[in-house]
Amino acid sequence: MTESEFLALAEATLDHIEAAAEKLGDEHDIDVECSRRGNVLEIELQGNGGKIIVNSQAPMQELWVAARSGGFHYKPDGGKWRDTRSGAELFEALSGILSLQTGQPLTLHAG
Repeated sequence: MTESEFLALAEATLDHIEAAAEKLGDEHDIDVECSRRGNVLEIELQGNGGKIIVNSQAPMQELWVAARSGGFHYKPDGGKWRDTRSGAELFEALSGILSLQTGQPLTLHAG
């Protein structure tokens, strides 16, 4: 994958995560604040839910996620983003992270 292809894919994924997180907030009455600065998306969960940070790393062709539960790296693999260690899919992992940090079961939809 070329760098420009990666950047387009990463940008589209960050856009989708942002929209899905905001939708979750509306659907579940969770105070979610999303902000973007370049290749960095911050998802702030008001009321002690903390932050989740997702950013693209073009040189590595990865998306990195930082949360209370740790740091994770995801690479594109067959149309999905997969954790480089566990093989977990990005949106499933983000659903788990959001659920853990808010204390309620949430599903962040990939599509």
